[in-house]
Amino acid sequence: QVQLVESGGDSVQAGEALRLSCETSGFTFSAYSMAWFRQAEGQGREGVASIARDGTIRYADSVQGRFTISKDNTRKILYLEMNSLKPEDTATYYCAANMHIVLYWYSLQSDQYQHWGQGTQVSVSS
Repeated sequence: QVQLVESGGDSVQAGEALRLSCETSGFTFSAYSMAWFRQAEGQGREGVASIARDGTIRYADSVQGRFTISKDNTRKILYLEMNSLKPEDTATYYCAANMHIVLYWYSLQSDQYQHWGQGTQVSVSS
């Protein structure tokens, strides 16, 4: 059974940093492209960062230069390092997985992903 479990969300002040983790099980981690999405209250789900099987990365413009996505294929964990947090980063953050044959495939479109975690809340106050 595929499982994705996010952790690391917290309430912080603007300018501070957080590191989110997504622990996975039940699938061959290295065969999947992974991504982080977020959803603010009353808004749609937004792609934040995606990492392909070969390590190719794509960020949303809103987080470029502040967030870093990474993965540990041995431990099967996806990370999101978030620096210089802003109030507009407040949202529930989700990790997602999609099995794809193309090594360099990535996407920030939520409908491209098959598996999702339950989310972890990040709140940033000014």
